[in-house]
Amino acid sequence: MSLIEEIDFGTPRAKSETMVTLTIDGKEILVPEGTSIMRAAMEAGHQIPKLCATDMVDAFGSCRLCLVEIEGRAGTPASCTTPVMPGLVVHTQTDRLKKLRKGVMELYISDHPLDCLTCGANGDCELQDMAGAVGLRDVRYGYEGENHVFAKSNGEVNAAWMPKDESNPYFTYDPSKCIVCSRCVRACEEVQGTFALTISGRGFDSRVSPGMSESFLGSECVSCGACVQACPTATLTEKSVIEIGQPEHSVVTTCAYCGVGCAFKAEMRGEEVVRMVPYKDGKANRGHSCVKGRFAWGYTNHKERILKPMIRERIEDPWREVSWDEAFSFAAARMRGIQKKYGRDAIGGITSSRCTNEETYLVQKLIRAGFGNNNVDTCARVCHSPTGYGLSQTFGTSAGTQDFDSVENTDVAVVIGANPASAHPVFASRLKKRLRQGAKLIVIDPRRTEMVESPHVKALHLPLMPGTNVAVVTALAHVIVTEGLVNEAFVRERCDWTEFEEWAAFVAQPNNSPEATAILTGVDPKALREAARIYATGGNGAIYYGLGVTEHSQGSTTVIAIANLAMATGNIGRPGVGVNPLRGQNNVQGSCDMGSFPHELPGYRHISGDAVRDQFEALWNVKLNPEPGLRIPNMFDAAIEGTFMGIYVQGEDILQSDPNTSHVVAALAAMECVIVHDLFLNETANYAHVFLPGSSFLEKDGTFTNAERRIQRVRKVMTPKNGMADWEVTIGLAKAMGFEMNYSHPSEIMDEIAALTPTFTGVSYAKLDELGSVQWPCNEKAPEGTPVMHIDGFVRGKGKFIVTEYVATDERTGPRFPLLLTTGRILSQYNVGAQTRRTENVVWHAEDRLEIHPHDAEQRGVRDGDWVRLTSRAGETTLRAEITDRVAPGVVYTTFHHPDTQANVITTDYSDWATNCPEYKVTAVQISPSNGPSDWQKSYDAQARHSRRIAPAEAAE
Repeated sequence: MSLIEEIDFGTPRAKSETMVTLTIDGKEILVPEGTSIMRAAMEAGHQIPKLCATDMVDAFGSCRLCLVEIEGRAGTPASCTTPVMPGLVVHTQTDRLKKLRKGVMELYISDHPLDCLTCGANGDCELQDMAGAVGLRDVRYGYEGENHVFAKSNGEVNAAWMPKDESNPYFTYDPSKCIVCSRCVRACEEVQGTFALTISGRGFDSRVSPGMSESFLGSECVSCGACVQACPTATLTEKSVIEIGQPEHSVVTTCAYCGVGCAFKAEMRGEEVVRMVPYKDGKANRGHSCVKGRFAWGYTNHKERILKPMIRERIEDPWREVSWDEAFSFAAARMRGIQKKYGRDAIGGITSSRCTNEETYLVQKLIRAGFGNNNVDTCARVCHSPTGYGLSQTFGTSAGTQDFDSVENTDVAVVIGANPASAHPVFASRLKKRLRQGAKLIVIDPRRTEMVESPHVKALHLPLMPGTNVAVVTALAHVIVTEGLVNEAFVRERCDWTEFEEWAAFVAQPNNSPEATAILTGVDPKALREAARIYATGGNGAIYYGLGVTEHSQGSTTVIAIANLAMATGNIGRPGVGVNPLRGQNNVQGSCDMGSFPHELPGYRHISGDAVRDQFEALWNVKLNPEPGLRIPNMFDAAIEGTFMGIYVQGEDILQSDPNTSHVVAALAAMECVIVHDLFLNETANYAHVFLPGSSFLEKDGTFTNAERRIQRVRKVMTPKNGMADWEVTIGLAKAMGFEMNYSHPSEIMDEIAALTPTFTGVSYAKLDELGSVQWPCNEKAPEGTPVMHIDGFVRGKGKFIVTEYVATDERTGPRFPLLLTTGRILSQYNVGAQTRRTENVVWHAEDRLEIHPHDAEQRGVRDGDWVRLTSRAGETTLRAEITDRVAPGVVYTTFHHPDTQANVITTDYSDWATNCPEYKVTAVQISPSNGPSDWQKSYDAQARHSRRIAPAEAAE
């Protein structure tokens, strides 16, 4: 193996369909109009020296190293900023150019440290490469004059020198090595969209400056790594490279954090990761990354990671390390004993949205064929199950309609109940880039998120009250219908006209107008009408939504209302439009696709279908139960009742992530066998009897499916530290249960998935290796996948309009609980924090905080940073307050990343009417001052500490 070298063409690819012919160094070249001469030369195999140019950002033309000569033109223009023209004759290497380039390089080197042998970029330095490329052999200017290199000059303090900034936990900034090429500044602006960096000073005093001469950690920098990736010298360098050295081989794999599914090169020395570098050919991220995927992979080596199987008789006992065989035998005996005592349906399992498609498929197969029931569910139950229901009812498929590239053609983006800047940052950067180009943004969210206002972006914000999504979206439809903004031609051709007429009559009713609904929603009617007109008439309109839509008692209704809106305006079936759920975890889409719901086999086909069941029975050689099994909430209720007594939990922390923590605790404590399969002793493991250590994404082969239905390879870059990949663990447990599953590699599992799942028919590891990725459906009709769905018609035939009546949640405010709590995520942390809390990301978010409006805080005598007691009908917890006007009066907000807070002890059992997705986003609460952790938190912490004891290993005889 060797390092995967990606060609840097110097400037971005031109998108014109008009082709231009020119001659470079005697070679005739055909390239798209708008291509730079630099890129044209590189595509022809001629590398022009460069320092300020890179193909991730627009041309800048400052380094003067890429000069060329053009016949018939005076001077030596920069090739990066000079576009091709028909008939140009270009020379990239002449005596004149060689002399100019060598002179420019001398000036750079005269103010640059020559500690190349000990420099962190030694072996990966473009300045070093370009000095060699131009033939630099001597520097005439020396260091006697003014310089930035030494702390002292002529025995006195050198005012031009600046110390290294090591404040960021992941990279260093060494100003003495900066050549002021501005690549980092432009990457921060053009790629990330944060504008955290600038060039301060002029001339010789020019410096890259985070903010107003702040430290990187103290600035607005979000540590996405774009600046580090862009830097051509050692000015910005990963600390891991400085510590370990340059990598010697790399493997392309897929990030295991959010649903964007960024492709990375894992750059290695042996089996040690040196750094993760975003892969430019990754079709989801196009070479960009966020702080989590780029840097927060250290949890894979964390000291708290469990590497040996453990068992115990009772949850009060300490854990005992055992062999894999003993762990499997113990778990199987317990589970079989429960079935013998309570019946076949008394056990079940939960698949993981963090594991691969293949691993998830095996768990649901084990439960259906090995356990003999359909008691299988997934974390998608508590996040995006309403997406599956709502989109399948209206469009005929349970997934988003577009690829992420589609946003480049969007004219109006509507973001509902999502904060991509925190939860899906790489997509947010692509969206913000489109917004800076002139597209418009509408944000529908109770909170003023980072998307509402960012550099050069100002959204139309509709700050609705939590729980009123259906009323707001129906009011938008009211404006579109009553003002004649419906795309009638699209509706007549593509949708059921009778159902549309019924829906249109409903939304046109006066009680659905913005003015009538304002008393419920709190949204300004004028602003809502403006938003409806922009979406309906502004060109390509795309809707992106998240858990702020689905995690409600009317989550499915809101998804249906969004689909109605897209169909009514014709915003379906072409680039730039669509309905796009932003999935929270890396394989939420995949876990749903793989048949993780109790009523559906892989491919979203109902378990009761005889023909479908026949296919699986024939291949699995077992008779399947035709009755749907228990959903997660039903499992908990049945456990407390004493009829569901054993559970296998794959890579999911249900105790921290599911609502009404006290109820979950009671259910887990009632079970006789809880098997946790994870990297760490998570909160659920406090009540477990068997712990099966998991493998990280770096230690296994497989596939993830991201939010745009993109199936991508996960590639093993190191030996599993626990000795087994997760798919092998599930096979071992199945064998102990008496159900043999024979696979030698995950590719064989994917072959079986393809044989049984119509949308995956054309998927294989060979195809993924060839194409990089594919988007399902991938079959005979679409052998290379389907980037945009419903182009010529909906999967279900005619698009289905469904009436969406607003029904207020049963969770109401009142004198005891006058405020509404809603929850969400923060950029630096991920889900329940099991991974990111075990990295340096805690420097940005060490604890969950409660956002509260100044008015509400003043009424309660709460100051910024005070401990406050957060109480609901379900329970109470304490955390520190953050006073901010990001939330409206009457609304409070917190994250759920830290188990010390246990925010879900507050949330209730209310759930979506169609899917049982919990209503995390609406909880009536009261806030009062507190002196610190609550009694419940103290007792919880004591139980957790007691439960995590591990007995010392017995000495060998």
